[in-house]
Amino acid sequence: MTDHDQTLNAPRIGNVPKSAVRGKPKRATAFANGWRRWWPFYVMMAPGLAFFLVLHYLPIWEARIAFEQVRIVPPNIWVGLKHFYVLFASPVFWQVLANTLIISAMKMAFFLPVPILVALLINEVRGGRLRKFIQSAIYLPHFLSWVVIAGVFIAALSPTDGAVNNLMGMAGIAPRSFMTDTGAIRWVLVFTEIWRSAGWDSLLYLAAIIAIDQQLYDAAEIDGANRWQKIWHVTLPGIVPTIATLFILNAGMFLNADLNQVINFSNDVVRSKIDIVDTYVYRIGLQTGEYSLATAAGLFKAVLGTMMIVTAHFVSKRLTGKGVW
Repeated sequence: MTDHDQTLNAPRIGNVPKSAVRGKPKRATAFANGWRRWWPFYVMMAPGLAFFLVLHYLPIWEARIAFEQVRIVPPNIWVGLKHFYVLFASPVFWQVLANTLIISAMKMAFFLPVPILVALLINEVRGGRLRKFIQSAIYLPHFLSWVVIAGVFIAALSPTDGAVNNLMGMAGIAPRSFMTDTGAIRWVLVFTEIWRSAGWDSLLYLAAIIAIDQQLYDAAEIDGANRWQKIWHVTLPGIVPTIATLFILNAGMFLNADLNQVINFSNDVVRSKIDIVDTYVYRIGLQTGEYSLATAAGLFKAVLGTMMIVTAHFVSKRLTGKGVW
């Protein structure tokens, strides 16, 4: 008997063979069962998904005004790459781009190792109460706004009565106006970024350290490894995937030199050194009303960020074998 004859002679439900009914995937039932089981997690994800949808994905469509001349009365006029030509011909734009690259490179070079070091140090603290106190103390700055942080550091760095200059005076060093020093203001941005975010970012590395199999430490101890050798040969290799992932994500945000931080630490004396792409977009877009030119600058930055995250992925894949995909 051929396969065709077996199909014809098979038990049927209406005009459909029972075997076909049994083999058909019940997608609706599977979805319903999954929803009943996981709905609390979907509900918890909903605010985050709504945030990214409304503030990150829907605005992508409006990026088209980078290729249009915005008019008060629609429709806008299509002008193609005109605004990009104007942007690239502006020496101010290239200056703010250079400032952005320098500040971002400084932050990446000096900031990225700090959360790893903090996580390693916290992991070595054995006392439970002391560990909780240290964690609470270093996580707290993350919840402070840049307005508060700028006020604290402007007072601490004051050349007349700031704590830093008082300590420098006790050491015989002449006072220095850090907030109006074009050679120091970028380092102020880097230090305040580390002070604010290093403790919070260390959470990810600490979670990765906790997930390392304890048997690896036991085996290393049996082999005679001391504490530093266990950190070097067990802990650090165990968190390489986390380091690689965060490095790639930070590379994608390389050109985000933190608008809020720069605005709060900026003044007329040092603005030329810390004027970044985001402050340039804010200035020409919201203050002068050149929306198309501001959108073109923001779109250019987004394209560069995408190229950098793809490049970082392949570099990380080549060096560590780990990447985002």
